[in-house]
Amino acid sequence: MSLGIISIGSGVIAAAALFGPACLAARADERSKATGVEPLPPRGVAYHWTPEQQIVGYMKRMQIEPTRMVGVGDGSNVRHLPLVVHQISPHWTWHGQPMDVDRYMEATRVSGVIVLKDAKILYERYGVGRTAKDHWDGQSTTKSVTALLIGAAIQDGYIKDMGSLVTDYIPELKGSAYEGVTISQLATMTSGVKWDETLLDQQWKEPFVNGVNPTVAFMSRLPRANEPGTKFSYSSADSDLAGILVSRAVGRSLAEYLSVKIWQPYGMEKEAYWVTDAAGIERGGGTLLTTLRDFARIGQFVLEGGKAGDIQVLPRDWLAQATEAQLILSASDGFGFLGAVGYGYNWWTYKDHFAAIGHAGQRIFIYPKDNVVIALNSVWPEDHAKDYYPMEQPFIEALHTAAAALAERADCSYGCFRNLQAPDAAMEGISIICCWAGFGYRTQHRT
Repeated sequence: MSLGIISIGSGVIAAAALFGPACLAARADERSKATGVEPLPPRGVAYHWTPEQQIVGYMKRMQIEPTRMVGVGDGSNVRHLPLVVHQISPHWTWHGQPMDVDRYMEATRVSGVIVLKDAKILYERYGVGRTAKDHWDGQSTTKSVTALLIGAAIQDGYIKDMGSLVTDYIPELKGSAYEGVTISQLATMTSGVKWDETLLDQQWKEPFVNGVNPTVAFMSRLPRANEPGTKFSYSSADSDLAGILVSRAVGRSLAEYLSVKIWQPYGMEKEAYWVTDAAGIERGGGTLLTTLRDFARIGQFVLEGGKAGDIQVLPRDWLAQATEAQLILSASDGFGFLGAVGYGYNWWTYKDHFAAIGHAGQRIFIYPKDNVVIALNSVWPEDHAKDYYPMEQPFIEALHTAAAALAERADCSYGCFRNLQAPDAAMEGISIICCWAGFGYRTQHRT
């Protein structure tokens, strides 16, 4: 069996040839851990979990922390994602070594990757024991979802506009460093409140006392570091406050509002789970658990202009602002390793695309020009997670290039694809659609 050595930063990862005995044994071991043999990791911030605990915890966090369920209704409105039979197969090189998706997934602990073009699945793979039915913690990609709910609340008239004051909705913050801060500044990480992510432990442990939300209580004590709107400073707590703000504005939990505004009308396939704080309020800054296909559907919903069928869920002009740079990032902001050029309303912006980015390899990349969505879940070890970014960029570029190169044919896209009539490919009602010289024909298969 051949063994390729792939260097990642200061670490070295061995990528065994696929289907070799050692590789199969490792996968079986990972599956046993993911299915419950490995004990659940402790509650609290996931940054302290071991690599083994991460796999279990990211998949089963709803069993570790209190959550609210995001319902899908009766499931009769699933947005089907036709599955291309002949999926893309990108290849690229990394430090002179040939790479493909399977090799990359083995090396970087990817639990799932899916590529959509024109809402069709061009590629879908799972790893570390995960299946299509399993949920996964999206980490800080949740911030981008929270931002979408701000847009929905504006569309519904619950929030006037992005210039509204945070204290109009969270009056307990009057007299704090959040006095005078706008919703726009909250969503662009420019509140000016002094924060760094090492404070997450303390924030999460803040008790629920005298009916005051623990995040509000904790953040009300922090000083101001900069004038609002003048400096980007990444803050999960600002997004937690944004979630509280939306919930108060609409008079519903975030999970319920997400369900009625996006999850049900757009046709998500499975319920989602949103981790809550000590007061039972969803954490707007992270920890929404979804299946991989629904994770990709979030991107597709945004790509399609924030519409669910004929319903305009998000204001179109607002969505354009949310996904374009409201500020330009600089080297001093400390996020150069992402390669992003700007930041919108909790969406990272690039030259030709934008993205939701989460810790340890959670991603939704959206390429409007090419009608492509790439969704990715991973579980990068905490001790050198940032070392994986340089290896990820050529991987994403290879997926995007392969997807963008596919041209739609006259009456049927990309040759042959499977139209999933049921929520899971293993269920009945799969139709195979094939094309020949631009003309389609259909045969029904039942499994």
